[in-house]
Amino acid sequence: MTRAAGPIATRETAHPARQAPRVVAVAVSGGRDSMALLHCTARAAKALAVEVVALHVNHGLMPEAEAWAEQVQQICKRWSLRCLVQGLADQPAKGDSIEAWARSGRYRALAAMAREAGAGLVLLAHHRRDQAETFLLQALRGAGPAGLAAMPRQASRAGLVWARPWLTHAPEAVQAYALRHRLRFVDDPSNVDPRFMRSRLRACVMPPLRQALADAESVLAASAQRCAEAQAVLDEVAQADLAAVGPQQALRLVAWRALSPARRSNALRAWLRVQLGRGAPQALLDRLSRELPATAPAEWPCVGGTLRRYRGQLEFIAAPAGANLAGARLESTAVEQGGVALSDLCQAQWRPRVGGERFQRAPNTPPRSLKKQFQAAGVPAWQRDAPLLFAADGRLLFVPGLGIDARALAPLGEAQVSLAWRRLR
Repeated sequence: MTRAAGPIATRETAHPARQAPRVVAVAVSGGRDSMALLHCTARAAKALAVEVVALHVNHGLMPEAEAWAEQVQQICKRWSLRCLVQGLADQPAKGDSIEAWARSGRYRALAAMAREAGAGLVLLAHHRRDQAETFLLQALRGAGPAGLAAMPRQASRAGLVWARPWLTHAPEAVQAYALRHRLRFVDDPSNVDPRFMRSRLRACVMPPLRQALADAESVLAASAQRCAEAQAVLDEVAQADLAAVGPQQALRLVAWRALSPARRSNALRAWLRVQLGRGAPQALLDRLSRELPATAPAEWPCVGGTLRRYRGQLEFIAAPAGANLAGARLESTAVEQGGVALSDLCQAQWRPRVGGERFQRAPNTPPRSLKKQFQAAGVPAWQRDAPLLFAADGRLLFVPGLGIDARALAPLGEAQVSLAWRRLR
């Protein structure tokens, strides 16, 4: 393996996952750091017969954005590298953080382009100063160990491996590499725009901090690493606790309350991350920590759905994503007995519950009011508002949450189907 001239070794750049893939993608903004990483990776890849592809995202936020994209493409053409460019189609909504919107859109675009290029590995040019800044930003936002861990050196996400081979390198090393190879790059004015918190931190906080403590960046980056290790332990503890208070789709609250307060909070945070597909807001965690010890049925709105406490369990109910009936669908399966006759379903109708309906749960049992039947079956109040299925002659056939009315069961030998109500999660 060849090594780059200067302080930066191409060994780390070429294969942080240890086994060189066939296609490696490099996220390239056009700035100094990413252009240096692209150049360094391309040099190392020649000896490995690995194709290097540049991925550029045009955020459309700056007047120079089109010119930057063209410059990246021209340089890639001169270096005989494939270059993919993708713009962000949407715009930040009113009140959204431009930084958060750009970061989220950028990673989606990078993932899409990497898959298009056939790359399973995407390299990012963050270095030690970026890591130190991220640690401070997270600390100023009141983050816990997960946030203070800052940026991982390597992570798997969206079916791709994302790696930062220069995360422990000083920015001066990257600068020296760019100067040695006379690389062209752009200067993004947003990096010094005081509207952005990272820019203010970079301009007003980091310089005096480095002046007061020469190795401040190294110390902060090391703290981020310690936090990452602490978070890994917390994740292991959470998985062990969740195995005891599961099942996966629900929390058994009696078992959850038996944990210590710190482990309750840790387990709840991990469970919510799985259910919501993202970290839960601290305000929601604080509220749940206060209110979950009660036992009465309750619900809490959250991103993507609702959290509901009922009969000793906490569940996440995803918001319906379409026009499906009451956020669910009716599924049928052909059976020989225990089903509804196909002839009864030919002109069956869904009707809203109006009151007074009676349901028979099993043969040789008396019909009872829907309210009593729902209570006996443990159907939560918020799942009792689905419409009811009636035959053309007015007979009740099916009640979501209860099943087929025993009086509607088809005789043995008649063509029939079982019915199941599947809520969309």
